[in-house]
Amino acid sequence: MTIFHLSVIAFLAIPVGNIILPLILWMNKKDKIIGLKHIGANLLNFQIVWSVFTFISITAFALFKVMHYGYYPILFYLFIGLYTLNIILPVIFAIKTSKGKTESFYPNLIKLIK
Repeated sequence: MTIFHLSVIAFLAIPVGNIILPLILWMNKKDKIIGLKHIGANLLNFQIVWSVFTFISITAFALFKVMHYGYYPILFYLFIGLYTLNIILPVIFAIKTSKGKTESFYPNLIKLIK
């Protein structure tokens, strides 16, 4: 479970790696590890929503910068904040999991995967 939480950080090296690597692990191990089916679905749902928000923020930043709107620094800081959040949360959740907690940590904003 700890490795599953940390697999999200693959997005730093592989675009959309935060979805692809956990999805592969989840598909292969969801019936073999107790609780992974539910926790994996929540993690993947969160990562999909996170990827959409991150893509929208950086696209809007680029568009506003090109069009010389004054709000583009806020969008850049939002992008950096989302990136930082997706590095810190998996590490915290991996530490909690390694200490024996088996609850679902990721907020379930939109259920795309059940």
